[in-house]
Amino acid sequence: MKSTFIEELKWRGILHDVMPGTEELLAKEMVSGYIGFDPTADSLHVGSLAQIMTLLRFQLAGHKPIALVGGATGMVGDPSGKSAERNLLDSDTLNKNIEGIKNQLQQFLNFDCGPNSAELVNNYDWFKNYSFLDFIRDAGKHITVNYMMAKDSVKNRINGDSGMSFTEFSYQLIQGFDFYYLFKHKNCKLQMGGSDQWGNITTGTEFIRRKASGEAFALTTQLIKKSDGTKFGKSEGGNIWLDREKTSPYKFYQFWLNVSDEDSKTYIRIFSLMNQQEIEALETLHNTAPHERHLQKALAKEITIRVHSEVDYLQAIETAEFLFKSKAEDIANLNAAAFEKLLGGIDTFEIPRTAIQNGLLLVDALVEQTTVFPSKTEARKMIQGNALALNKTKVSDVNTNLTLSNFIADTYLLISKGKKENYLLKIV
Repeated sequence: MKSTFIEELKWRGILHDVMPGTEELLAKEMVSGYIGFDPTADSLHVGSLAQIMTLLRFQLAGHKPIALVGGATGMVGDPSGKSAERNLLDSDTLNKNIEGIKNQLQQFLNFDCGPNSAELVNNYDWFKNYSFLDFIRDAGKHITVNYMMAKDSVKNRINGDSGMSFTEFSYQLIQGFDFYYLFKHKNCKLQMGGSDQWGNITTGTEFIRRKASGEAFALTTQLIKKSDGTKFGKSEGGNIWLDREKTSPYKFYQFWLNVSDEDSKTYIRIFSLMNQQEIEALETLHNTAPHERHLQKALAKEITIRVHSEVDYLQAIETAEFLFKSKAEDIANLNAAAFEKLLGGIDTFEIPRTAIQNGLLLVDALVEQTTVFPSKTEARKMIQGNALALNKTKVSDVNTNLTLSNFIADTYLLISKGKKENYLLKIV
């Protein structure tokens, strides 16, 4: 079978490292390959999308993707790229997280398409009955301390201020054993991941060579960065999650719509399934009229539909159009149901009715009852600068009190901060 998987990663600018012989293996046979996902939360965020898309492209190239959810390794914590040790999660939290991640992965990968159907595995299944003594006898003797110490993820931590616990030091050995287990039981010959995982992945290939006299391969992709140097996948409100309860479809859509022109050219290659000709044609169109944001709109549409649904995408557009074009009278004419439908997807803060009835300064509400502003000083400055609106009516008095009359349908208040940020205050 002729594979175009690596060529695909190359033109998309995603490929970082690949072990010699990998391309030849992929061209020769259908290969099982895996990527591990860390269950630190009950949802993945957009930072995980690059690896999900790698598995999806792997499957579309005719190979068999395995998504490993680290129920065991999640109890240890991966030190790669971390400057300090994480808090360890209890088993109930881990199980909840694993279930959420499994459900999200099933939105992308095809688990019922014949020989190359995707598979989900949990490394807790093969570690739960493995005693510590058995593990260090069976696994520990095959990888030397010198080999483990040479990894950048280990050296950086040991030479840093915080040091490194034995728990985290053992992580690469556990991940290496995962690869060995999948090699033995699933005929898995390839492990993939972000470029920060190269050390852990190659420990696995070495483990397979020494313990099983087998040959396995490694491939890593570029870590996603923003052109301005800030961390990809975060907004002012924190992570952009795939779970609609953590990040609404509207906010998710807006995240992609508002990426810079430079980043949109990178992201359309990484996160879209459009082919090279389609992307280059879209770039040409974008360059003729950058203000139309053709790249951002195409990117936001495709990803929002894939992660959520076409209905959510269309609702996000309707909400954005309304927020951009509506005036104070349009807001005033909405009933509760229309308000909920049009604006229910934006960031919403609940406030007790008694707080309004007892008298509440707008500035206090913006800081103490919400996270619209980090400080009262900043809130006052924006109000004085005529950059804050309630239900599309500008507010200029820093001593403004909120009353029930401010709320539409006795329930909702739209807060607009500048031109792009909108929040909903809801009386409960």
